[in-house]
Amino acid sequence: MGRIKTIARRTFLIGSAAIAGGVAFGYYAYQKPIENPLLDGLAEGQAALTPYVLIDESGITLITPRADVGQGAYSVQAALIAEELDVRLDQIRVDPGVPSAAYYNGKVAFEGFPLAATATGFLADKGRIASDVAGKLIGLQLTGGSSTVPDAYEKLRMAGAVARATLLKAAEHKTGVAVAKLTTKDGAVILPDGTEISYTSLAPIAAVTDPVVQVRLKPVSDWRYLGKDMQRVDIVAKSTGTQSYGIDTVMDGMVYATVRTNPRIGGGVKGYDDGAAKAMRGVQAVVPITGGIGVIADNTWRAFQAALAVDFEWGAAPYPPTSDEMWAVVGNSFTSSLQDSQFKDDGDVETTLNEADILEAQYRIPYLAHAPLEPMTATILLTDTRLDIWTATQIPRFMQVNAAKLTGLDADDVHVHVLMSGGSFGRRLEDDYVQQAIEVAGAIKGTPVKMTWAREEDMTHDFPRPMQMSRARGSVKDGQVYAYDLGIAAQSVTASQLSRIGQPALGPDMMIVAGAWDQPFSIPHYRVTGYRVPEMVPVSSWRSVGASGNGFLHDCFLDELIHAAGADPLQERLRLCWHEPSRKVLEAVGEMSNWGSDLGANRARGVAFTLSFGVPVAEVVEITNTSDGIRIDKVYVVAEVGKIMDPVNFENQVQGGVIWGLSHAIMGELSFDDGVAEQDNFDTYEVLRLYQTPEIIVQGLENSTQIRGIGEPSVPPAAPALANAIFAATGKRIRELPLNKHIDFI
Repeated sequence: MGRIKTIARRTFLIGSAAIAGGVAFGYYAYQKPIENPLLDGLAEGQAALTPYVLIDESGITLITPRADVGQGAYSVQAALIAEELDVRLDQIRVDPGVPSAAYYNGKVAFEGFPLAATATGFLADKGRIASDVAGKLIGLQLTGGSSTVPDAYEKLRMAGAVARATLLKAAEHKTGVAVAKLTTKDGAVILPDGTEISYTSLAPIAAVTDPVVQVRLKPVSDWRYLGKDMQRVDIVAKSTGTQSYGIDTVMDGMVYATVRTNPRIGGGVKGYDDGAAKAMRGVQAVVPITGGIGVIADNTWRAFQAALAVDFEWGAAPYPPTSDEMWAVVGNSFTSSLQDSQFKDDGDVETTLNEADILEAQYRIPYLAHAPLEPMTATILLTDTRLDIWTATQIPRFMQVNAAKLTGLDADDVHVHVLMSGGSFGRRLEDDYVQQAIEVAGAIKGTPVKMTWAREEDMTHDFPRPMQMSRARGSVKDGQVYAYDLGIAAQSVTASQLSRIGQPALGPDMMIVAGAWDQPFSIPHYRVTGYRVPEMVPVSSWRSVGASGNGFLHDCFLDELIHAAGADPLQERLRLCWHEPSRKVLEAVGEMSNWGSDLGANRARGVAFTLSFGVPVAEVVEITNTSDGIRIDKVYVVAEVGKIMDPVNFENQVQGGVIWGLSHAIMGELSFDDGVAEQDNFDTYEVLRLYQTPEIIVQGLENSTQIRGIGEPSVPPAAPALANAIFAATGKRIRELPLNKHIDFI
């Protein structure tokens, strides 16, 4: 084989791959090649070029590298490939693949750039390119930021198109019939006489066929699956209780473990007495780990009980021990020395506010836990030469690198097997639990160890969403909002997360002001300033990250200004909005909710808008003020994502985001006393119940040219829409979450 073909078969430029006896295809946009991960472990005589589609005698496997944490990521990735490959979703298997730079995320890094999603022109275009380049250079294999669909939209469709074209070429070699006379359908090439040749039977020929890289994607009008209601690939298993998650891993000879570490995160351990634990039934060992101990037993429950029997002397918290003291730190952070950013500064805010009657308000939101139903868990098999990790994760490559550092093994000897996740909300962007599991497994090398956190360990060792405080000033003129000055103080999620992988945080943290500085409103005098609160409790990404809180901080004060101006809440937002897709979202939610009509006695509406992750979302909440408290009746939601891949999943994701947002707005809080989180299970960290959940009516718009994701953007407007409705119904302006601290709900 010539050198050019050798290079082509070991790497990929536009995305094809072949296997003798099987064939793999994929897509890559840049000229500099990346090694194809499918090459590893191939048998003699096999060859692989690209990473996304594998066809062999046993069937068709689609590689779906973005983690599925319940949002349907596997299904949408499979559908993007299947649409162009021309196979049905019931004909394929999905596999998340291995950690590899080939599966880098080229969209998620844009959230860290000081460029609004609505920005156009040279700098914006270059910023989007730079995001992709940055993702490629560091091999950023990460699931988050509602980036799965935007990143995969062209990449995976191209993978399917290249695969289909190469299979057609293979059929031409097999039959002598020109490609131009061949068609495909449902995993087969169709000859002019109607004869069908399955893709699987063509695999051996495709393996030695030069990839066809000049392909054209289907026009939207020809889509068979995308844009139509689809059944997710996991829906049957999840509906019948047969879906396997990370916590369900079972292996021959496996032992079970848990850990117990200082609930004052980072406080360390001064000493402990494990005598009682070691004497308990089923306990095999109690081993020291960083910050505490691990217990190995013959089942998880016995490990839990033994861990509770260990008597500890914990170290003190390295942060203020109570919530009141933490709030004092946040409140003292509105200083020039702690200013982190000021990306929005239109007009002359200072002069305008000095010359006007101003409205002032302070808002605040608490720490919030991720609290996924599946607690942190990982199964580890460690030997002197190899480490295998079975877990649900959003960061497989980071996990691989960190595990290599911990064990002293080469990264190539660390094998991460990504499993389905029973929830995350951002928690599985961390790998602290895996590092603990590796420490425990080091005491019993050669034996698989499944380490599972107790719920209380999970809650008290979360890296929560940061508490935030805002101080806002504003003025109105001639019945319109005229000036708006918003300061937001919060810990840096980016700096906190990067510190745990030994990396510095450079420049401002966009997450401190996300969902505030970048809102598409033309207020004459408009400033948003971010202040970086000193490190306290370590924090992390939480569903919709900075926008999750800033939607409340920004929109509620905007609502206050609109009320002060005597304007209609929806009409004034529309007047201020300069971004046409966002205007259409506001117009649509007004029409859906019949805004302005009389709801009757003791009933009211609130509207809110937040643009996050490039997605404009408007929500209207309808409530009834009863003698027993507030009842949420209906929520209307409109979102703009450019193209809706699956209307059913789109609706589900929007509804789930609204429920998540309302639940935490009403009752969500992680408070601290003596350095320890006071909420350690779902009896104290309550969530919205079914009887409290309103009807949620969803509409998706497709007016934008940009493809966006929907896993997070419906969260930020939920809290302010509810708070604004409460004000409309009661005249009570609540400036602190959770709302149930100030008003009752039924």
